Amino acid sequence: MEVKSVLDANKQRQGRADALELAKAADTIHVAKGKKVVTFHMKKDTPDDETLLSHLLGPTGNLRAPTIRKGKTLYVGFNEDVYKNIAD
Repeated sequence: MEVKSVLDANKQRQGRADALELAKAADTIHVAKGKKVVTFHMKKDTPDDETLLSHLLGPTGNLRAPTIRKGKTLYVGFNEDVYKNIAD
């Protein structure tokens, strides 16, 4: 997989507006919290902003790390099974 850009979450904070901008540009969003993965299909059933933000933002109010955008799919948080599929 080719990496086009990397942001250091400690140096460049991504808040509410940045998280929503990324989410609105995606067709599908996979959010991992521990072993649980929630998938949002943005074209079919777009959730409201508060629902999205409750999944995308961490306790500091910034976009959770790691976050990967691959094409029109956004991956937020870490889940080993989901990340195995990213490279495919």
